[in-house]
Amino acid sequence: MQLGVTLRNMGDQSTPALMVECAQAAESAGLESIWVTDHIAIPPDDAEGSGGRYLDPLISLSWLAGQTQQIGLGTGVINLPYRPPLPTAKQIASLQELSGERLLLGVGIGWMKPEFRALGVNRRNRGKISDETLAFIRACFDNDLVEANGQTFLFKPRPQAPPIYVGGSAPHALQRAARYGDGWMPMGLDPETLAPHIRDYRALTDAAARPPGHVTVLTGLPLDDQIRARETLGRYADVGVERVVCAVRYQDGSEYRSALDKLAALV
Repeated sequence: MQLGVTLRNMGDQSTPALMVECAQAAESAGLESIWVTDHIAIPPDDAEGSGGRYLDPLISLSWLAGQTQQIGLGTGVINLPYRPPLPTAKQIASLQELSGERLLLGVGIGWMKPEFRALGVNRRNRGKISDETLAFIRACFDNDLVEANGQTFLFKPRPQAPPIYVGGSAPHALQRAARYGDGWMPMGLDPETLAPHIRDYRALTDAAARPPGHVTVLTGLPLDDQIRARETLGRYADVGVERVVCAVRYQDGSEYRSALDKLAALV
C-alpha cells in the first residue's frame, strides 16, 4: 500500500513558503506522494475555504519539483475540459521531464457549472472533450510525430509517459480509465462501496486486453485513532486499492507536520 497526502494549493495555505515547507516535510516523513487540486474560476458564493484563491496545479507541481528530490507529484485531479489539448500535453511532458519523471497525472472531467460558464465550454460536452484530450495525450507520448488540426509536428521532449489516473464515478469513469488510463482514482468511497466497482474496472481492462489498472483512493483517514486508521488501510488493500491519498486539513506547517507524523506511523 502506497500512502500519499494532499497539499493545499488554495486558500491561505497556498503561500510559497508554506507550500515548500509542507512538500519538504512530506518527503522527509517518507510519504510516497503529494497531491494538489484544480479550480480555475471559483464564483464568490462558492469560495468558502479558499477565498477563490487557487494556484494552477501543473505550475505548482513544477515549482515544487525543484524544491524536492524524490516524492511523487500528483494532480488530484486536473480537469481536462478546462484546457486546450496541445499546450496541456506540452506542460505535462515538460513537468515529467524536469521532475525526473515523478508526475502522477490524475485527471477528471470537471463538474462546477460556473467554471464551465466562465471558460465558455459547454458542460454537456465534458465527457467527449475529456476522451479526445486523453487520446491526444496518449498519442503525444507514443510518437515523436503527432498531428493536430491537419498539421504534423514533433512532440519533444517525450519522456516516459506519466501514469494517468482517471477520476470520477462509475460507470463512465471506469470505462474511461480502462480505455485511456493506467488507473482509476475514486474519491471519498469506503472499501465496501469500492469493491464491486473495482471488480467491474478489472473486468473492463481484461476485456480491453490491457494490464489491470491501479486504484488510487483520495479520502480521509481517522488519524487520531491509529488502530482504526491502520484497519481502514487494510480494508482498502483487501479490495484491491494500491494507493491511498489522505486528505488533511491544516492551518499552518505545524498542523501539517502533526498529520504527517500520524501518517508516517502507518507507512
